[in-house]
Amino acid sequence: MDEKMINISIERIEQAIFLIRGQKVLLDADLAQLYGVETKILNKAVKRNLDRFPEDFMFQLTAEEAENLRFQIGTSKKQRGGRRYLPYAFTEQGVAMLSGVLNSPRAVKVNVEIMRAFVRLRQLMATHTDLARKLTALEQKYDKQFKVVFDAIRALMTPPAKPRKKIGFVVKEKKATYGKSTKGSRKKK
Repeated sequence: MDEKMINISIERIEQAIFLIRGQKVLLDADLAQLYGVETKILNKAVKRNLDRFPEDFMFQLTAEEAENLRFQIGTSKKQRGGRRYLPYAFTEQGVAMLSGVLNSPRAVKVNVEIMRAFVRLRQLMATHTDLARKLTALEQKYDKQFKVVFDAIRALMTPPAKPRKKIGFVVKEKKATYGKSTKGSRKKK
């Protein structure tokens, strides 16, 4: 296969990683797309080798989890031609096991990129945790004179809350006055 055809960006993989049940996972449909096979083919290969995929390597989402995910990523409903079954989620170890099950050069190269994405996410999380730990140590070391500075730094470290969009529409016309009489609106008898 051509090397350019297999080139997959780590950013694309990172966008496909979800946090479900406290674990970072990739869904079967996303993995199938990365491997260049149909989801049905990937799931058949997994089912033929179920002994290689214990529950901490792969699990099937519940109906509620799948529904929540459908709202997040915008997949179609069952009635509209969407998935007929609940998706499978693969942990980092499950993805590593997939390369042996699929056994193709593309699967091996894609797995290398997926492992790099998982490592990169772990490093990002570790640096954020490390930064928070160092800030706490500095805060304990210096007294109240720097409390304002530390509070400002902590405020900058927390992600800003996204403002909620208003639902509906805004009427820009004057309000109609119903039931109130205005000058000249009533005839005198």
